[in-house]
Amino acid sequence: MRFLPDQGSTRAAVIGMGYMGSTVAATLAGEGVDVVGIDVDPALIAQLEQRRCPFSEPGLPELLHSGLDSGRLRVTTDYGEVSDADVVIIAVGTPVQDTRLVDFYLRAACTKLAGQLREGQLVILKSTVPPGVSRKIVAPLLEGGGLAVGEDFGLAFCPERLSEGRALHELRTFPIAVGGWCPDSAAAAAAFWQRTIDAEIIICGSMESAEMVKLANNWWIDHNIAMANELAKLCAVLDVDVLQVIAAANTMRKGTGNVNILLPSVGVGGSCLTKDPWMAWRAARDHGVELATIPVAREVNDAMPGYTVDLITEELARAGRPLADAKIAVLGVAFKNNTGDLRATPVLPVVTGLREGGAEVAVFDPLADAAEVEKVFGVAQAQTAREALAGADCIAVLARHDEFAEIDFVALRESVAPSCVIVDGRAYYSPETIDRFRRHGFSYRGIGR
Repeated sequence: MRFLPDQGSTRAAVIGMGYMGSTVAATLAGEGVDVVGIDVDPALIAQLEQRRCPFSEPGLPELLHSGLDSGRLRVTTDYGEVSDADVVIIAVGTPVQDTRLVDFYLRAACTKLAGQLREGQLVILKSTVPPGVSRKIVAPLLEGGGLAVGEDFGLAFCPERLSEGRALHELRTFPIAVGGWCPDSAAAAAAFWQRTIDAEIIICGSMESAEMVKLANNWWIDHNIAMANELAKLCAVLDVDVLQVIAAANTMRKGTGNVNILLPSVGVGGSCLTKDPWMAWRAARDHGVELATIPVAREVNDAMPGYTVDLITEELARAGRPLADAKIAVLGVAFKNNTGDLRATPVLPVVTGLREGGAEVAVFDPLADAAEVEKVFGVAQAQTAREALAGADCIAVLARHDEFAEIDFVALRESVAPSCVIVDGRAYYSPETIDRFRRHGFSYRGIGR
């Protein structure tokens, strides 16, 4: 098969050892692939070599360490290692600024890679990009080394569609979309993923089609969450529980499955949902098409932290405590449950709004790096949940990690204010748990509850 050895072990290089690159590299090494991970950040490479995983993903530290210890995985800043690989996977960051792709990291990686490519290699781009980038930017840059794409080396786009907290499982179980520069490139990429992780493959008609897959996924998710958030606001004024409404609504059959309204929350964050829809919006505008739903959904979801601040303020006022005189204990500062990732976390504008209102805010997140929390939030993280809760007028659970299940607010009742409010930003407590809180003197308020 062109661009992939017909037999024997396959060697891979992963360029960009951030969260996604490390997940891919560790998974491939765990499946017996000889992998070299390359990153321009020497501090990150040093961390990984010292068996220190900077990413909060269940099972990832152990898998990385196992690969490094076995020799199946090596990490380096040297692009020269690329020449020994059969498959080169590009997984560098692709941020968005003012709705436009910031392609600095991608261009730099492709330029360095171009000088190391050899005939017969397959390049797979996994970094999220707007449609057309693989063909119009990546391919010409890679050809800068003198080889021709589709003739001397293969090129394919395979979007990453993984969610933090479940990435290792999803990489092995989600179908992988493949779009190739040519049929040989697509066939080689499909064969690579089938050989290594036994993935189900979806062949797309072009690289542009595959590039749109990830954007469409996150456009749908962001839009769905926006609907859930607006539904929650309506349910709140009607005094009905939005979770009951969603659970019942989702029993309706539609198309090939059920209606699937997602859950409301304090807001949408992370490195994907906050930027990928804008990539689709910008691509449409550049082609003369105006998309209405993306800006509306982004506006709705970006407004949820402010809504949460207002909700906390209202509940404190009902308890006779002005925000300026209150202590708020914020449990969970990451952008979602069961991760320590602070990128674009909606908890930051909540904490900022509370502090601007004069409140004392204590924060605690067992999964987030304490130094990073202090850098991002401008406040030192409490050492324990008990320390954060001491004297609190409000407990705001804004990311409910599994570890928080061990915290019994009722058992700590004497540590908090007599009229303490529990605000549920994404804990989704059961009616029985809420009733228990109220029986022990807490008031409770959730998003749409």
